[in-house]
Formats: sequence, C-alpha cells, structure tokens
Amino acid sequence: MAEDKFPGWHGTTIVAVRKGGKVVVAGDGQVSLGQTVIKGSARKVRRISPGGKDVICGFAGSTADAFTLLERLETKLEASPGQLARACVDLAKDWRMDKYLRNLEAMLIVSDGKDLFIMTGAGDVLEPEHDVAAIGSGGNYALAAARALSETDMDAEGVARRALEIAAEICVYTNGNMTVETLAG
Repeated sequence: MAEDKFPGWHGTTIVAVRKGGKVVVAGDGQVSLGQTVIKGSARKVRRISPGGKDVICGFAGSTADAFTLLERLETKLEASPGQLARACVDLAKDWRMDKYLRNLEAMLIVSDGKDLFIMTGAGDVLEPEHDVAAIGSGGNYALAAARALSETDMDAEGVARRALEIAAEICVYTNGNMTVETLAG
C-alpha cells in the first residue's frame, strides 16, 4: 500500500481456525493512526446472512473499504446462495478489474462453516493450509500461534482466542479486545 494513499493506519489481527467441525473467526479491536490508538473497541469480525445462510467475515485494512467489499460479497452470495467459493471468486474478479474497487485497501477472511478463504485485492482467493488463516499487522504472530495450538487438545475457539492473545502481546497494533464468531461446519 502506497504511503501517500494510506495515511499510516495500522492495526488489526484477524485469525480463523477450523477444528472439530467448527470455524471460529476472532479479531482484535484496535485501530491506530501512526503511533496513536484511535479506538480500542472496533468490531472487525461480522456475521452476514444472505439468503438465511450465515457467513462470518473478518477484515483488515480500511473499514470503509472493507464494508464496501462485505456489501458486494453479500450481493454475490444472494445471487449464488450456498456457494461461498463462487461468490468469493466473482468478488475477487470485480475487485481486481473494476476501476473503483481496485483501489480498495482491505483483506478479508470469510467462512460459511464449511469453506474458509482469504481474499485480497490482488485477485487472490486462498484456501489456507492447516485449517488456520490470519491477516493484519499481527497476522503472522497469530498464524504461528494458532498452527502450534491447533495440534493440542484445545477447541477451535480456545485456539483462536489464545492465538489472538499472543499476537496482542507481540504486535503493538493489536489489542486483546476480541470479537469472536463461531459457525458449525
């Protein structure tokens, strides 16, 4: 992201864990501008229900941009009910090709309880390995922790919560104020 377009906003850690027939997406609540915490209780994990089917979305990046993408994803899911992969690929095509959407600065983790994807503005729709995904400034810390913890007896929610706590201990742009959403597979 070019510094001239992106004014020093940092923050967010989103982690998703699929284990034991559940998918859990957890996100922290910190929004920072430069070295200043602007808000500590942002909700960056949301549940949308297009056509009555729940989908959990976690986002990192610009909030307005992420909301634009979530609205578009919801529209795609209404056009293709129950087909998360197809809706994500359609959104990724639009995101990459559309002159307006191309400039949106965000990443998404989405799951319907069965499928789990990471989406980027580069046109990527990635299905993560090891049933763990993470994005944002503390994403690498949360990913490493979640991968290690997923091999323990902890359930999906326990893994996601502890991985986010570990990321918050390491990344100054991540706090421990969590939003956690769960779906059964």
